[in-house]
Amino acid sequence: MSITTNDQYTKILHDCKAIFVKKMHDYGSAWRIMRTTSVTDQIYIKANRIRSIEQKGEMRIQEDIKGEYIAIINYAIIGLIQLQLGSNEQLELSTEEGEELYTHYATVAQELMNNKNHDYGEAWRDMRLSSITDLILMKILRTKQIEDNNGTTLISEGIDANYLDMLNYAVFALIRLAENK
Repeated sequence: MSITTNDQYTKILHDCKAIFVKKMHDYGSAWRIMRTTSVTDQIYIKANRIRSIEQKGEMRIQEDIKGEYIAIINYAIIGLIQLQLGSNEQLELSTEEGEELYTHYATVAQELMNNKNHDYGEAWRDMRLSSITDLILMKILRTKQIEDNNGTTLISEGIDANYLDMLNYAVFALIRLAENK
């Protein structure tokens, strides 16, 4: 019996959620103070480090790329939560509330992944890892432009759709990394 993409996705999101919950335990919901623009910038920092390591072929800080992709996933979910709750509302969330919101957006992202994989035939499996990184960076730059336009778009999807795409591309990268070991 072979492992499906959906199974791989579920495992990765389970692992990412475990990190999120542990950090909620350690730090509470301090991330609630962040505006979505700051969340986007955090994702940018993580993706830019990945690209830098890919281009230089070395790293000086011994935190692997896998951890950066996990951070992109968790920050994307934080961004989706912030879009829903707003950054100036209730700042305190219990670990249980944070976990419930996390699960909701992880489910939304997985449903989107399944629908897109159906239509695109899992084309991401034939992509270079560096291309996946570039697509995440492109989605970040698009999001920053939408944020600079106060969330207004004429024809394009909104910030939430871009966060979901960043999340899904980061999951694809983690799947590819695991398969290449």
